[in-house]
Amino acid sequence: MGKLLIIGTVAFDAIETPFGKTDKILGGAGTFIGLAASQFNVDSAIVSVVGDDFPQEYLDLLSSKNIDLSALEIVKGGKTFFWSGRYHNDLNTRDTLATELNVLADFNPVVPENFADADVVMLGNLHPNIQLSVVDQMKVRPKLIILDTMNFWMDNTLDELLQVIKKIDVITINDEEARQLTNEYSLVKAAAQIQKMGPKYVVIKKGEHGALLFHEDNIFFAPALPLEEVFDPTGAGDTFAGGFAGYLTETRNVSFNNLKNAIIHGSNLASFCVERFGTERMENLKREEASQRLLQFKKLTQFDIELQ
Repeated sequence: MGKLLIIGTVAFDAIETPFGKTDKILGGAGTFIGLAASQFNVDSAIVSVVGDDFPQEYLDLLSSKNIDLSALEIVKGGKTFFWSGRYHNDLNTRDTLATELNVLADFNPVVPENFADADVVMLGNLHPNIQLSVVDQMKVRPKLIILDTMNFWMDNTLDELLQVIKKIDVITINDEEARQLTNEYSLVKAAAQIQKMGPKYVVIKKGEHGALLFHEDNIFFAPALPLEEVFDPTGAGDTFAGGFAGYLTETRNVSFNNLKNAIIHGSNLASFCVERFGTERMENLKREEASQRLLQFKKLTQFDIELQ
C-alpha cells in the first residue's frame, strides 16, 4: 500500500454563505486533504498542530478514516487555528472575517519516522518555511512532492516560496495566483514560466471552470461537473488536492497520462465537498457514490468525432 504524507492545517472554520451560516466546525487544509485521500487505498498521515480545545470526536473521525495522527501535535493550553469567512452571492468571492493563528504561529513540523519514506508528499497551504522543513526531513526522495500555495505567501514570503518551488514536482494554484507568480496573463505562458522554476507539472485550478494540467509542451483540461446547488466552496481546492494525491499514491504511477486521471478524481471529489457545509459531505461519502459520479465526468468529456 502506498504511503501519503500530508502537511496542512487542522482547524476550526466558521462559514457564512447565501444558504446559511455555521458556528465553529471542523476545517483546515490538512483535514480536507486527508478526508479526500481516504477514498483511496493508501496509508496516510497528517503532520499538523491543534490546541487542547480540539474535540476528541474530530480526532476519532480522522482516525476512523485510516489517517495516522501520531504527528498531529496537541498543545496543552493552546487554541486551535481558526478562520471565519463570508461568501458573496456568486460564491466565487469571499471576505475573511477572522484569522486566528493561535498554536499554528509556533508550529515546527516533525515528520513521523514511519512516513519519512512516503511515496507522495502533499504540502498543503502553509508558510513556505514549514513546507521546506518537511521536504528536508524526508529520508528518501518521494516519487512525487505536490505543493499547494496561495497569493498571501507570494505577497509576504516570495523568496522562501521560490525556494520550496525549486524542490517540488507538482504545484497546484489558481489562475489568479499563476498570473501573479509570473506576471504573465496567458496561462500557457505562466505555466511555462513556473516549470522553469522547478516543478515538472503545473496544475492551474479555475474553480467552477475546471483545471488545467501542464507538462513540457503537453496540456490537459478537465472540466468541473456542473452542479445544481453549491452550498459551501470552502475546502473544495484542498479536496481536489487530496483526491489528486490519493489517486497517485494508490496507483504508484506518476506519468503525465496518470496525472490526467488524478485531475479527474480530484475534480470528482471536490464536486461532493461543495454540497454541504464544511467537511460534512466528505465525512460520509461512500466510494460507490464517487464511482458513480465518475461516470458522469466520463459522459461529460468523451465524444466521437468524424474527421473528413
